[in-house]
Amino acid sequence: MTPTAINIQQKFERFSKNWHPHQIAVVNNMQVLLAKLKGDFVWHQHDEEDELFQVVKGTLYIKFEDRTEKIEQGEIIVVPKGVRHCPMTKNDEEVYVMLFEKIGIKHTGEVEDERTVTEYPKI
Repeated sequence: MTPTAINIQQKFERFSKNWHPHQIAVVNNMQVLLAKLKGDFVWHQHDEEDELFQVVKGTLYIKFEDRTEKIEQGEIIVVPKGVRHCPMTKNDEEVYVMLFEKIGIKHTGEVEDERTVTEYPKI
């Protein structure tokens, strides 16, 4: 496979569904995902995997048991394995994020929800 540049903005233009990550690359045992987020997600945790969020556009909020963390465009946050969290957006804003997650991670941890994704489309 020949390495080629990936235009992140063009990839975001290829999908519209919120809370449905799309895979754009694989690095060793990690996948690089793009997602558009709007509203509240579900409280969940990943028992065996850390999760990295990079905000590409907008402002993301992640609720934890004891606080809510604000992550602005250009910032990242790592949610350690086993930490219960709930990503959300405010004021009807659609937020674009890049996620770095281990291959095989369950989208909503052990929580089953109508937005749970078992396979990430490759774009």
